[in-house]
Amino acid sequence: MDLGFSWQSLRVELERMATAVAWEAAKPLVIEEVEVAPPQKNEVRLKILFTSLCHTDVYFWEAKGQTPVFPRIFGHEAGGIVESVGEGVTDLQPGDHVLPVFTGECKECRHCKSEESNMCDLLRINTDRGVMINDGQTRFSINGKPIYHFVGTSTFSEYTVVHVGCVVKINPAAPLDKVCLLSCGISTGLGATLNVAKPTKGQSVAIFGLGAVGLAAAEGARLAGASRIIGVDLNPSRFNEGRAFVVVSAKKFGCTEFVNPKDHDKPVQERLIYAFNAQVIAEMTDGGVDRSVECTGSIQAMISAFECVHDGWGVAVLVGVPNKDDAFKTHPMNLLNERTLKGTFFGNYKPRTDLPAVVEKYMNKELELEKFITHSVPFSEINKAFEYMLQGESLRCIIRMDG
Repeated sequence: MDLGFSWQSLRVELERMATAVAWEAAKPLVIEEVEVAPPQKNEVRLKILFTSLCHTDVYFWEAKGQTPVFPRIFGHEAGGIVESVGEGVTDLQPGDHVLPVFTGECKECRHCKSEESNMCDLLRINTDRGVMINDGQTRFSINGKPIYHFVGTSTFSEYTVVHVGCVVKINPAAPLDKVCLLSCGISTGLGATLNVAKPTKGQSVAIFGLGAVGLAAAEGARLAGASRIIGVDLNPSRFNEGRAFVVVSAKKFGCTEFVNPKDHDKPVQERLIYAFNAQVIAEMTDGGVDRSVECTGSIQAMISAFECVHDGWGVAVLVGVPNKDDAFKTHPMNLLNERTLKGTFFGNYKPRTDLPAVVEKYMNKELELEKFITHSVPFSEINKAFEYMLQGESLRCIIRMDG
């Protein structure tokens, strides 16, 4: 990828660099000149070239139901180049093309050494921590005042400092304005289907929720060769073209059918707006789908995703994050009848080990990323990205850091 400059020019003692700071909840970000400290032990300083807005950024920026940590630098889907490395970093060097990831892989803990888990003990996501784990300090400041990190990445900044275990080295030929999407949502949905649900060719798959993660799950079902991909969502414009600004539809991601729960009158659970209709799907598919992937965070959707899979072999995978007081309730016979319920975190991908191969899927034209990108804005207009998402107009908005 021709970036138009040499990485050697990046090695400078940074003092004040352009950063989008969230000073308080739900207020527009402010472009500030922020001091970015050099990387410490086991840390890497990155020049971010492209970043994307994920709904998780918006959720914590709004600070609804979480511990507010401000002032803060959000952002966690991005692509960039290593500018400098700290003590102890041996597998990265200045000039490497990388993806920073909100969850890490230390390669030393029991989870990292297990073939069954990607939930690193050291570097698992922590949304409340606003400092580096090495010394409990931030690497961002304005006139000595600390500016806090977000999920260890803080990519809404021209430069950022990240733990080496959260930095994935990738093919330098990969376009960073496309593969940056693999840092979070797209990998989560894709891996939920390919790595956890694991549909085989010709099987049927139901996808609950057709946002970016759900559409990535549908993309995974398409790649696996599913014969029927049933999209379940309350918004019909997500399946058809709908309003003018909706520039993608579920059909483009492989969905063959669409179910809107509001159009049916046979709920399995109590009548709630997100009481997705498992019975309707079971009737459509002669007893249930082979696999389902839930991507909404609605507890009713989770229950329906489990209850709509076929007995004997059906597998349901939960991706969405529920409210902290929610409880999952289903009859034990659903398990005794040999349905399987699974959960997943980041699509069960180990970031440093597995993501380079996902990038290669894109490079080999097996995986399409362009269709997830609905908008692109320069860094100076980052607040427009928030507006697009809040208005429901955006799957992913690419933010160009050079503008």
